[in-house]
Amino acid sequence: MSGLLDLLSGPMGKQLISGVAGQTGQPEDKTADVLSMAMPLLLGAMKKNTSDPKNAAGLMNALSSKHNGSILDNLGGLFQGGVNNDVINDGAGILGHVLGNKQATVENAISQKSGVDAGSVAQILKIAAPIVMGFLGRQKAQGNVSDANGLSSLLGSMLGGQPQKNQSLITSLLDADGDGSVLDDVAGMVLGSKEKKGGGLGGMLSGLFGK
Repeated sequence: MSGLLDLLSGPMGKQLISGVAGQTGQPEDKTADVLSMAMPLLLGAMKKNTSDPKNAAGLMNALSSKHNGSILDNLGGLFQGGVNNDVINDGAGILGHVLGNKQATVENAISQKSGVDAGSVAQILKIAAPIVMGFLGRQKAQGNVSDANGLSSLLGSMLGGQPQKNQSLITSLLDADGDGSVLDDVAGMVLGSKEKKGGGLGGMLSGLFGK
């Protein structure tokens, strides 16, 4: 089962980072930082959302149709001449659905941690979201996942290749105060990690991605 580490560190990840950097005018290392923070958050939020049967069914449908992984077949073509508005709009819709009213909080938090302006972070997330969904859709098909439990397990394994404690850490950080609101404390965690070296979400992600 391929995890996010495989996606970001493999040839596809290099193509993704290069393409997104070219699209947004950001340096590749900064773009990689933003993606390495944003992608686990998106998958973690999706995993949290699958606990609701209606949300799980909606995600399953999307992964079986529009987001079945076909976007990954020609990433080079996706970035040639600029990413088209259909992909950007699709990404905006995914972010709105997954992050809800926490979207701006997440963008600002990642901006503070990465040093990339919030407008560029928002653009990077819109491009990354359909690609993350496509990657998830392909893994779903390869694993013959057919129900919400299987989908939740798949998301957990994609966040992993890690010890269970790291996976549970992502889940707990996504809802730090345990009230069921997926991204409540993400800004405090990401921003807080600047004061307390290696703490918070940033420290946890640097551990996940081996940086």
